Amino acid sequence: MTALRVHGETWPIRGSFAISRGSKTAAEVVVVELEAGGARGRGECVPYARYGETVEGVVEAVEGLRQALAQGLDRLGLQRVLPAGAARNALDCAFWDLEAKQAGHRVWQLLGLAAPEPVISAYTLSLDTAENMGRNAAANAWRPLLKLKLAGPEDLNRVEAVREAAPEARLVVDANEGWSAATYAELAPHLAVLGVEMIEQPLPAGKDSALASMQHPVRVCADESCHDTASLAGLAGRYDMVNIKLDKTGGLTEALRLKRTAVAEGFGVMVGCMLATSLAMAPALLVAQGAQVVDLDGPLLLERDRPEGLAFEGSLVHPPESALWG
Repeated sequence: MTALRVHGETWPIRGSFAISRGSKTAAEVVVVELEAGGARGRGECVPYARYGETVEGVVEAVEGLRQALAQGLDRLGLQRVLPAGAARNALDCAFWDLEAKQAGHRVWQLLGLAAPEPVISAYTLSLDTAENMGRNAAANAWRPLLKLKLAGPEDLNRVEAVREAAPEARLVVDANEGWSAATYAELAPHLAVLGVEMIEQPLPAGKDSALASMQHPVRVCADESCHDTASLAGLAGRYDMVNIKLDKTGGLTEALRLKRTAVAEGFGVMVGCMLATSLAMAPALLVAQGAQVVDLDGPLLLERDRPEGLAFEGSLVHPPESALWG
C-alpha cells in the first residue's frame, strides 16, 4: 500500500523573471510524497499555464489517484493512467525516489547507469531592455554559459549588449515562440556572427513548419514543440535539437526514453527546467549527462532553495545527495 501526500508551495524569485509571455515574481510548484514500507519518496513539478495546467488542477489530478495508489498502482502503471505533464512528473519522480530508498541504492544504480558527474548549467538572463540585459550579463560574465530570454523587437540589440558585456561566455537564446518566420530569417545570421550557439523555439509550436525550408546558421532547438517521444516524428527537418524537460515528458521515465530516441534519430539534446527548487532539478541531472546544453539553474534564480538543495559551484551543479532525491 502506497500512501500519498500532495500540496502546493510558493518560492519567491530573486527580483522578477520575464519571458515573451509575461513575468512573475514567484515559482508555484506542487510536491508529491509517497510512503510505503517505511520509506518516503518525493517529486516536484511546475504546473505551466501555457499547457493549461494550474496548481489546483495538478493537485486534483494527483489526488484522483489516491485510491489506485493504495491498491498498488506503481510507476509503470502510472505511465498508462496519466498523460505526459506536470502531475505525472511529480508522481513519477516520487516513485523513483521511493524505489531507491526502499532498495538502499541510488536511482542511477537502479537504471544501470554510470554515477552522474557534475555539469555546467546555463545561467538565464531574464527578458529586459538591451541596457539592463547587458548590465546583468556584465555581472555574470564569469559564467561559462548564458541563456538569453528574447521576444522579437530589439532582440539583436539585446544580444549585442550581452556579447559586449560577456565576450568569453557561450551564448544560447530562447524566444519562447515569440518570433515570426521573417524575424527568424532576419536575426539568425546575425546571431551566428555574434557566436550564439543555439536558438530555442523561435516560432510558435504548431506553426513552425517554415523552419524546414529555412537555413539554420545556428542550431534550432524545439521546446514547446517537443513534449515526449511521440513528438519527435513531427520535428525532423525543422529542428536540430530538442529540449527535454521533465514537466513536459511527465517524469524521468519518459525523459530517459525521449533522450535515447532523440539521440538515435540524430537530434542534439538540451535538458531544461521550469522555475523550481532543487527537488525538481535533481532527477533532470540524470538526463543531463552528456547533453550538449544544460539549463538547470532554477534554484539560482530563487530567493532561497531547500535546505538539502543541490550544490552549485558557480555554474557547476553537482548531482543530488540522497537526502534530497534519488
